[in-house]
Amino acid sequence: MISREFDLGKERALRVGVVGAGVMGTNHGRVLAGLPGIVLVGIVDPLPDHRDRASELIGCPTFATLDELLDAGVDAVTIAAPTHLHHDVAIACIDRGIHVLVEKPVASTVQEGREIVAAAKRAGVTLMVGHVERFNPAVAAIKQAIEGEDILSIGITRVGPFPPRMSNVGVVIDLAVHDIDLIRWFTESEIIDVQPQLSSAIAEREDIALLQFRTASGVLAHINTNWLTPFKARNVTIATRGKYVQGDLLTRQVTECFGFQPDGSYSMRHLPVGHDEPLRAELIAFVDSVRSGGPAAVTGEEGVASLEIAIKCLESRAVPAAATFRKAPRRAAG
Repeated sequence: MISREFDLGKERALRVGVVGAGVMGTNHGRVLAGLPGIVLVGIVDPLPDHRDRASELIGCPTFATLDELLDAGVDAVTIAAPTHLHHDVAIACIDRGIHVLVEKPVASTVQEGREIVAAAKRAGVTLMVGHVERFNPAVAAIKQAIEGEDILSIGITRVGPFPPRMSNVGVVIDLAVHDIDLIRWFTESEIIDVQPQLSSAIAEREDIALLQFRTASGVLAHINTNWLTPFKARNVTIATRGKYVQGDLLTRQVTECFGFQPDGSYSMRHLPVGHDEPLRAELIAFVDSVRSGGPAAVTGEEGVASLEIAIKCLESRAVPAAATFRKAPRRAAG
């Protein structure tokens, strides 16, 4: 076993670096720079423009190569580089005994994800996957509301306009993987049946996905996601035998219906929701896990399991990605 012992008690600051200075990586750096007991060693990115922006916004050192960052001395890193780089970057850090948080999805393939998990176990370091939606206060309120309930169905809508950034993935990997993770987390059960409907309207990859699932515990779930809606919407509805919970993950409003009567009447109340920034809560959870040596809030195994379901959706597509109907000219009415 390759391992590295740290004195991570409260008497010493934790030295953390960030890999990737895009939008997400810069946000990681911003949050880490403001956390007590953390020294932001710096951010690495091969692109000068990205490094300049990170330096201007955060005021931290920047590096052009991963080796430069690691040689500066870090206890832990967060990886917000493009997905196809996750495997090599994570392995390089783990091999040097460095604790790692990898943004979702954990890797490009299930095999790469499993290799990251295995390497972290051999090295005895913390591995956490950045499924930040779990740390949304509205999601936390929903999770608490359904605690101990017999869940019957889950519906999740995650839609919005086509992203301005270039991406080498479609909506399933970019968006739906968030909700696949939430379904598994809400139900505490594995997804055993996948029925996807995918199409590509304006993008090369799928930009519309209607996904249906069944969990081992018998819960029926569906995800509606696309890049065609002109506004963002993030909604969750959960039906149990005793209540109906609906939450808006953007406005962070969660409502619970309960006390159903034979005449169709019921009671309704708004649930208290916190105000924490999800990314800040996620990074604090990562730091706490590194310091304590306890399990990560989102384990590598969980990240791989959600990625595996997402890839099954892509492999099991029931409709060709480019539907012929969208190529026909439109006719004006009248």
